[in-house]
Amino acid sequence: VQLQAFGGGLVQAGGSLRLSCAASGQTFSRYAVAWFRQAPGNEREFVIGISWSGGTVDYAESVKGRFTISRDNAKNTVYLQMKSLQPEDTAVYYCAAESLRMTRRYEDYGYWGQGTKVTVSS
Repeated sequence: VQLQAFGGGLVQAGGSLRLSCAASGQTFSRYAVAWFRQAPGNEREFVIGISWSGGTVDYAESVKGRFTISRDNAKNTVYLQMKSLQPEDTAVYYCAAESLRMTRRYEDYGYWGQGTKVTVSS
């Protein structure tokens, strides 16, 4: 499966952005999808994930109440809605897919998008 992440940009603190992860190739509806982010000098970290059915969602504590994830399997797309963005959310955001189950470990994901940069100004 090939993934393409887009929707990043520059936003002021308190603002919102919606990222999209569009998939092509194999049956996307059977893949769990997660978003990770990586800020300069930091390791890649789990942000949020959704199971293949959409029935299970997992959040990093730092984004609970601010970020939501959803998927439209008919459109082969997963969305990350980000609200109340803060400067510490600045990072390159990557979507990743895994055919087995959703986890928080980036090592478990075999398919990655190219990343989209989110910059939050204070």
